[in-house]
Amino acid sequence: MIGKISGRIEYRTTDHVLIDVRGVGYIVYCSDRTLMELPGNGEFAALYTEMLVREDILQLFGFTTLQEKEWHRLLISVQGIGAKASLAILGALGPEGVGRAIALGDINAIKSAKGVGPKTAQRVVHELKDKAPSVMALGASNQQAAAPSEEDQVIDAAPAPKPTKPAAKSAPAGGMAAQAEALSALSNLGYGPGEAAAAVAEAAGQGGDVSTSALIRAALRLLAPKG
Repeated sequence: MIGKISGRIEYRTTDHVLIDVRGVGYIVYCSDRTLMELPGNGEFAALYTEMLVREDILQLFGFTTLQEKEWHRLLISVQGIGAKASLAILGALGPEGVGRAIALGDINAIKSAKGVGPKTAQRVVHELKDKAPSVMALGASNQQAAAPSEEDQVIDAAPAPKPTKPAAKSAPAGGMAAQAEALSALSNLGYGPGEAAAAVAEAAGQGGDVSTSALIRAALRLLAPKG
């Protein structure tokens, strides 16, 4: 299984690029956002990859970060969401936007992606809402695939590391650790340090579940536009 690919971009189309790795060309399908983030033809690039293997098809899908790859893996686990629909959702919202929409139950945001209807969008939110915080926390590191120099270009066939699952519920002594993880996730989503810290503190002060997942969900509700 190919988990990462690095090489020179030979050409690109509207939905994929061809990456030359030591004379072997790999076609890698990507979301619109990922294609826009890649350098120009003739330049080196690196992508984390997920391989689709079926009796009549063998395709590679590429992602600039581990968070984007993990969202793809989760999205295609939902009935009605294939690889094409997953890339459409990631292209429309980005990995951070997908996490925010699912955590807040924003079905309209998910169905804004091309080819995704309201019932499918509802399934995405319902089936993935409990998994969203852990993937959002993964985004705190937001590790990007690094492109090597021309001399160093290689294929890394090892699967990219999977995110560490957070504890289902933090013990009181671990409350500060859960708040720090929630703050990191919110910062990765683009919230300023001040507003993120205030939201996490307010969420923690409400009592109840103080796990990382619960704090992220509560903080996002507090930060959501009112009215």
